[in-house]
Amino acid sequence: MNWSFVLSNATTLACIYGTLAIGISLTWSSLGLVNMAFGFIFALSGYGAWLASLNISAQPAVVMAAGILTGAFGGLIVCLLAFIPIHDKPNFPLRALIATLAISLIGNQALLWYFGPRAKSLPKLFGNWNADIFGVIVTSDKLGASASAIVLLTLILLWMRSSRRGLEIRAMMMNPHAASIVGIGVRRTGFYVMALTGSLAGLASVLLAQTYYVAPFSGITPMVKGLSIALVGGLGSVPGAVIGAVIIGLNEALTSTLLGGQYVLITQFLLIILVLLVRPRGIAGLLDKAREA
Repeated sequence: MNWSFVLSNATTLACIYGTLAIGISLTWSSLGLVNMAFGFIFALSGYGAWLASLNISAQPAVVMAAGILTGAFGGLIVCLLAFIPIHDKPNFPLRALIATLAISLIGNQALLWYFGPRAKSLPKLFGNWNADIFGVIVTSDKLGASASAIVLLTLILLWMRSSRRGLEIRAMMMNPHAASIVGIGVRRTGFYVMALTGSLAGLASVLLAQTYYVAPFSGITPMVKGLSIALVGGLGSVPGAVIGAVIIGLNEALTSTLLGGQYVLITQFLLIILVLLVRPRGIAGLLDKAREA
């Protein structure tokens, strides 16, 4: 078995799926919302990047920015439809879960109706070269995808630590009730969170399309994997999402190499069940007591 190939695949998958998992964890910990519309936002972002490559420019910066901005726009749509109207209603987590699932189903069908079933491909953003890193040969798309995800996540975490809006989001993550008491607007913060997490889905869509494709239902599997990573790491825990991304990425790379790609989801869910049996709250997740009340 070629371990360098496995490790490079695992790293790339961990970075891409980790962005989705961190978005899911941020949404849950700050808003109490499990966003099942991530698959729709993912597919919408891919089409946004594809349209930009055709009508504006095929330059990597333009295509990537279009995907990220389209993802943020999709997040705002979900916020307007599934968070703002019902966030203060009884049984909000369940209502929001159903609402975001409905948005995903309707949105995917709308993309199928407008763009058709044929898959689209994005231009190569990182060229066609290879790099030798400590004896491991890494292709340009894998290295570029990993670097792009790490850079954007680092910028977001720095923004959350240093800016006023970022501190408001962190306060919501720690204790939403106390944050609202001290004057942090839940609705306003919801817009920031959904735009932020939508942009993460947009980045993941553009990066994954370098290997796969853009299609109306192309976001379903990445959403399932992102949710799986968030569950393994612990819903609401960003460090847990990072650890979960590494574990799930390594599992997928090993399974694809040893057994075949058709067994990836099987081994993935077996791993999730095993982790949750040992640690019901995930590897590093500690659900807010306010969520359990």
